[in-house]
Order: sequence, then C-alpha cells, then structure tokens
Amino acid sequence: MQSHKEVERTMTDKPILVPGLDHPITIAKATRRVVATAGGRTIADSAHALTLEEKDYPVVHYIPRADVNLSAPEGTDHETYCPYEGVARYFSIGTDGIVLDNVVWTYEDPHPAVAQIKDHVAFYTDQVNITVSAAD
Repeated sequence: MQSHKEVERTMTDKPILVPGLDHPITIAKATRRVVATAGGRTIADSAHALTLEEKDYPVVHYIPRADVNLSAPEGTDHETYCPYEGVARYFSIGTDGIVLDNVVWTYEDPHPAVAQIKDHVAFYTDQVNITVSAAD
C-alpha cells in the first residue's frame, strides 16, 4: 500500500493537459442559485456557484466552500487525477444516520486552466440532489 506522500508524488508526476478545441472546458459564474441536498437536508446553497462544462461530460456545479453547510465533512484517502484539472480530494458526509462515502470533491491546487474552481466543491449527483433555480 502506498503512503499518502507517495500517492501525492505519483499524482503530480502525471501529465498536465490544457483544454482546447479537442477537449473544451468552460467555467462560468452560474446565473442561477445552486442548492445541494442529501437525505432531506440542505448541505449547500449558493448564488455564487461556478458551472463547469467539459467536452461531452455532464455539467458540474462547483460551490464555494463558504456556501457549504457541512459541519464536519470527513476527508478520505480517496484521490483521483484529471490531466485537465489536477488532483481531486474527496470527502464523505453523514446525513440521517447514513454515511455517503466520497460524494464531495475539491481541487485544492487545480491546474492553471481551471484555477477558478479552487476553494469550491462539487457533488456526485447520483447521491446528492442538485437543484438549479432562479436566484433570489
């Protein structure tokens, strides 16, 4: 088993790719309020979210950490690497006595092309409900 430091070193040795015509990524301020709920509980509510559109992938809403209402998200050892975005670190959340493992991710040090998503989090929409509605 690799130590955290070894995983981190391995992740950063991977290639860094820049979005372009063959793999477009756009990031824009969301024009509507973004709310994340799980187990009937609001865990994020933001009028300052970012919308990331990447090639053929579903849209991802990145919510500023300041707008996330998680009293104690638990960091996990799970990490992934995207050559366009960087190393994603994951968190688990508890709601209604159920733990949702690795449903929150963040890029603490994203690649320069997507630097705007720093200090934001995103949620897996198969476990966290994301609602986009008119801003107040």
